[in-house]
This record gives sequence, structure tokens and C-alpha cells, in this order.
Amino acid sequence: MTTSSVGGMAQSAIPEMAPTHRMSGQLWRFAVIGGLSTVVHLGLYWLFKQWWQHDQVANFVALLLATLLNTGLNRAWTFRVHGREQIVSHQAQGLVIFAITWMATAAALQAVAWWWPGASDAARTGVILVANALSTAARFFAMRWWIFTPRDTN
Repeated sequence: MTTSSVGGMAQSAIPEMAPTHRMSGQLWRFAVIGGLSTVVHLGLYWLFKQWWQHDQVANFVALLLATLLNTGLNRAWTFRVHGREQIVSHQAQGLVIFAITWMATAAALQAVAWWWPGASDAARTGVILVANALSTAARFFAMRWWIFTPRDTN
């Protein structure tokens, strides 16, 4: 946190972000982790779908596991948050984002079930990919301005 002087009076400023926290670098790292997380999500979905034969259950479990991985990796690499402080609250906030993404992917799967009941597993996986991609921008902004925002501890 920095202070500045305006008219001789000290003012508290918004916490400065280190150069490693510039948005362009964050977007680049977020995209790499997002790609990895998407591969994990879709791979687990495909695997769980084979075991359980139920789209919604397979999607829920696969997305939950991918979200935990995604939040942890983005915490450490994209947003440069280290140590154990707030790790549980960060994961809990990540689960809020998980709920939004899950609702989008679950709705997409339900739409496929209604409009294309004979869709292949590959087509259903593609629908999940599109729904996940649409929620990605919201995930980045939520992480940048809500979850991993520096907090004033005073």
C-alpha cells in the first residue's frame, strides 16, 4: 500500500500491483492455465462418462476437479500469490466461479439432450468446451478483481 500527498495531506492509495501483475502477463498465464484446465476437464469428463454413463455427473465431478487445479495454478502463477494465507478462502471463492461455469455447462448439456438426443460423446464434449470458453472471461475478471485482489489488512 502506498500513500501520496495531495495538498499536504496524506492519502491512502489503492495497493500497487507489482510489475509481474500487469494484465497482459496475467492474461498470457491465465490462457496457458485455462488451456491446461480445459484439457483436464474434458479428459476427465470423457473418462467419467465412460464409467458412469451420465453426462451431468461426469461433467460435475470433472469440472470440480479441474476448477480446484485451475484456482491453485492461477493463484500461484497468474496472480503470484504464495504461501498458505487465504488459500482456503481463495479455493472457496473459486468454487463460486465453479458454480457459474457448472451451470453454463450443465445447461448446455441439457440443451443437447433436448434438441439432439442422439449426439455423440464427441459432440457433447464439444458443447461443454464452448460453454466453458464462454465463462472464461468472467472467470478471469472474477479472479483478478475479486479473488486475488490485494487486501488492506489494517
